[in-house]
Amino acid sequence: MICLYAKNIEGVWFGVACDEKSIFGTAFTSTEKHALQSLLHGIPFDVPFQIFEKPSVFTDSVLAFLKDIYDGKDVSQSFPLATDHLSEYQKKVLDVASLIPVGYVASYGTVAKAAGGGPRAVGNVMAMNPFAPIVPCHRVVSSDFSLGGYGGGLDAKLAFLIREKRGYAAQREIPVDGKKLLVIPVEFVFKKLKKA
Repeated sequence: MICLYAKNIEGVWFGVACDEKSIFGTAFTSTEKHALQSLLHGIPFDVPFQIFEKPSVFTDSVLAFLKDIYDGKDVSQSFPLATDHLSEYQKKVLDVASLIPVGYVASYGTVAKAAGGGPRAVGNVMAMNPFAPIVPCHRVVSSDFSLGGYGGGLDAKLAFLIREKRGYAAQREIPVDGKKLLVIPVEFVFKKLKKA
């Protein structure tokens, strides 16, 4: 059984859909209703679920983890993500996006080069990401360093990137299954926004 739970932490509703072993979906939004609706979209349709009123120890630890990511903190902890119901391509794109470190962004095109497919296909996977912000789709931007799209709204995406700013100056290459993912300091996005 999948447990759905949402909690208001400092004015933001964080939600998690999980069993006691892995996460099926996460959410953050302005209302409890929206958090729970978002979680329902991310879980497999043929698995029973229940909305819980009290969190388990596992759920509480996931919610604390989500809050740390939301606040722009460097996190080293990880949780298993339930991805069996996703396509192989979705899994690959989510895996590649997970490699983008705090303080950096990657373009839809560079994620596509590392994962396969094209930029538009990557954008579609990012739009359906059930694990935001654990899988940091907010760090995937357009090739010209404009923000692109974001399910939570571009203001939320920009706020995430501002909190994650680290002052890095050089791009990096991250190895991905014999390919490379080029990541760029988030400051490039801010420079683009100043010009616009």
